[in-house]
Amino acid sequence: MRVVSLNVGLPREIEWHGRTVRTSIFKTPVDRRLRVTTLNLEGDQQSDLSVHGGVAKAVYAYPSEHYEYWRRELPQADLPWGVFGENLTTEGLLEEDVGIGDRLRVGSAEFVVTQPRMPCFKLGIRFGRPDILKRFLHSGRTGFYFAVVLEGEVGAGDSIELIAPADGGLTVADVVNLYTVDAENQALLRRATQSSTLPESWRDYFRKRLWDPDV
Repeated sequence: MRVVSLNVGLPREIEWHGRTVRTSIFKTPVDRRLRVTTLNLEGDQQSDLSVHGGVAKAVYAYPSEHYEYWRRELPQADLPWGVFGENLTTEGLLEEDVGIGDRLRVGSAEFVVTQPRMPCFKLGIRFGRPDILKRFLHSGRTGFYFAVVLEGEVGAGDSIELIAPADGGLTVADVVNLYTVDAENQALLRRATQSSTLPESWRDYFRKRLWDPDV
């Protein structure tokens, strides 16, 4: 497992459907090592902290393996590393294998997996097509967010080491499936609500779907 590309970007203003939108969806690969802190990477900044960023969404990772799928789905699109707004383009980490709460070492930093990425309209801005939101979510190829548990430096080419697997067996794909296609799975819903790492907003959302939340 390794980092294929390290990508950062600062906020910019874009004209979109007659209004000005501030977004940091445009990320560019960098060829040097960057400092990672509890809130973001050096040279990176989130635009709307009400929905992006924060401790539980400090760094966004997206599997490089998904790019081939999107090249087939969007043959006319230009797809450089970072096009999905990810900070880390990874190899060897897929949603069905990555656990919520997995602790990983990358370079001299350590991360914990917190949640999948739910796309907002700004992904549509990046691709110039609003339908990418639904296609992205229902593909299951969402990538995942990291919280930073040990600040350090990371760079393209760094290995990714699993140093402490999560308890409970709840994967990123499980959370996405509960949100999209498996909403009535009571056993999985209960596991999600009992996760100590999944953010409270997610746990509360799934708790409301339990038939008997007090059991």
